[in-house]
Amino acid sequence: MIENYPSQNSSSNGSHNSVPPFPQNQPVRWAEEQEDEWSFQEFISILRRRSLLITSVTITMMTLVVINLVVNEKPPEYEGSFQLLVEPVNDVSDDPKVLDVVKDLNSQKSSLDYESQIQVLKSPELMKTTLKQLQASYPEIDYYSLVESLKINRLQETKIIEVRYQSSNPKQTQVVLERIAENYLDYSQLRRQTKLRQGLQFVEKQLPFIQNRVDQIQKELQLFRQRYNFNDPESQVAQIASQTVEFSRQKQVIDLQLAQVRANFAILQGKNGATTILNNAPLYQQLISQIRLFDLQIATESTRLQEENPSIQTLKEKRASLLPLLRQESERLLSVEFAQVATQFQNLEAQSQELAKIEQKFAQRRKQLPILIRQYTELQRKLQIATESLNRFLSTHENLQIEISQSDVGWQLLQRPTTPDIPIDSFSTQRNFILGLVASILAAIGITLLVEKLDNTYHTVDELKKKLKQPLLGNIPFEKQIDTKKNRASNQKSPLANIQNSSCQATARLGVLLDKEYGDSSTHFSEALRVLYTNIQLLSSDRPMRSIVISSAMSGDGKSTVALHLAQIATAMGQRVLLVDADLRKPTIHTLSGLNNLWGLSNLITTNLPVGEVMRQLPSMNQLSVITSGPIPPDPTKLLSSQKMKQLMADLHNSFDLVIYDVPPLLGLADASLIVPHTDGLLIVVRIEKTNSSMLKAALDNLKISRLNILGIVGNGHKSRSNSYYY
Repeated sequence: MIENYPSQNSSSNGSHNSVPPFPQNQPVRWAEEQEDEWSFQEFISILRRRSLLITSVTITMMTLVVINLVVNEKPPEYEGSFQLLVEPVNDVSDDPKVLDVVKDLNSQKSSLDYESQIQVLKSPELMKTTLKQLQASYPEIDYYSLVESLKINRLQETKIIEVRYQSSNPKQTQVVLERIAENYLDYSQLRRQTKLRQGLQFVEKQLPFIQNRVDQIQKELQLFRQRYNFNDPESQVAQIASQTVEFSRQKQVIDLQLAQVRANFAILQGKNGATTILNNAPLYQQLISQIRLFDLQIATESTRLQEENPSIQTLKEKRASLLPLLRQESERLLSVEFAQVATQFQNLEAQSQELAKIEQKFAQRRKQLPILIRQYTELQRKLQIATESLNRFLSTHENLQIEISQSDVGWQLLQRPTTPDIPIDSFSTQRNFILGLVASILAAIGITLLVEKLDNTYHTVDELKKKLKQPLLGNIPFEKQIDTKKNRASNQKSPLANIQNSSCQATARLGVLLDKEYGDSSTHFSEALRVLYTNIQLLSSDRPMRSIVISSAMSGDGKSTVALHLAQIATAMGQRVLLVDADLRKPTIHTLSGLNNLWGLSNLITTNLPVGEVMRQLPSMNQLSVITSGPIPPDPTKLLSSQKMKQLMADLHNSFDLVIYDVPPLLGLADASLIVPHTDGLLIVVRIEKTNSSMLKAALDNLKISRLNILGIVGNGHKSRSNSYYY
């Protein structure tokens, strides 16, 4: 029996000794959405939250950039240039001085490969003369330093090449550009034309071989067509298909006639076959009629004359003379009919054999047709390739002739080498500083996004609601006073006697703190707890919530703090509340509430101790009762799964308006799964910026298997930037 605590309501008198019908085996509607992309608002929120990291990385990288600019500062560089017109242009007016240096898109494409030409202009062979002239005045110049400082580019789609050179000496820049310009103009007049003529000679030398190759393949194709009577693969396939169908039809007709002849021959060999043939023979039937006439006459005469009478004997002799004729006529008719059938059979058999030979030839031709088509296609492909190659060589031959005729004009110097006055890198330091700043900011943002990606915690309540498909019942803000008091209490390691002596003082301090926190309606912390309590009560419309379990995925998420303050809020709202510390592994309720832990839940389960002996009331709130965990047992799971624990929970459920159980973390422990089925549901506390999402997901997967009733989640430790009451 329960003693020394308020009795149960009148509505629960009939169920005092039985476990109440709590919701069981409700499916866990909990999942985490896999969203790898951030919206613009989330991106801005991440930048605000990680502003300190972004600032630190930016400052660090900018320090390195400044040091690098100072260490690697180079002397000023001077750059000069000149321009060359490397191809003739067409006149666009009557004035010969007006030149269209921009390439006309509708005209013939340029015959000059500019990329290759630029590489030739930088080649050691072409630079040999220029280097000899320059090294007389500037011996430090070699080929590699010259090419490294030399830039040759084509001006967009024009026929103009621009040459640039830079060095720390402006006079040296001017001299180098003048020598290079002279060398390029000489090259355009002499060596370029020579190379064009060498190319023309090569093309003229290769043309006869390519022409012979085309002629040879054409002859092979002609012989192939004559040998196999092969003109076109599609026509050959259609012709063979039509001939095959025609011969198949003729073969079917011959086979039908053969079947008829065989049937006639079988009829002739039968008993009725000869009779049928003789019945249709006129002479044979005439002889039969005469014999029958003689038989009639003999029978008539025998009625009136004796058998030896000469008339009867004469009739018999005449009849007997007709029998050999009848037999000869029968044999003749049958032999003629058999001969006709045999001749017809032989003719049809010969035709069938001939058609079979023709079909065999066509079958072989059908098998050979893919090979012939492949050979024909290969010959056509070779002919096409050879023809295209011949056309390319002919076109190249013509283009080379045209280019040789045009190259006599030579290249033209449109812009003489300029003398540089201002260093090109006068603004490079400022530009590099700006680029370094931009790169530092981008790198800081990139590192921030990487850190955010690797972070497995929930940073905001919006993120918690977005990724977890479960009602968010409360959002408990971060309260420095509560957090400081909790840490100070958790660090106290006083002996048991000191705990008993300081119990009343701690209880008084807690009452003052509650008056301070819950007396002011504008306190965010107290308002958040009131909202949490109201949301819990609104979850069930038909009956109030009488018992709940509060837990978390991992330790340190603040489940015990939430349980204690939720019990205080419910008590302040006029409810008879019992707070049970069911964490028999690392209990903290007695530390947070300033109570001793000599006797508690473990004593109620293992002994026959009355409930009133272990139940404590806070002096500041006489309606709030607390049952601490008691001594830590060696096997907490065994105690929580006992029948006595179930009966105790049923009695407590019927005796209080609200019973709150504080249980160990969910991950890796079965304590919560043993208690939740006998309550109205489970409330999970998630610590903002601390709870590991993967551990939370693992804990929820375990709950999904147990099919426990989850009431919702509570966000704890949210650091709000808003001071508004409506927040």
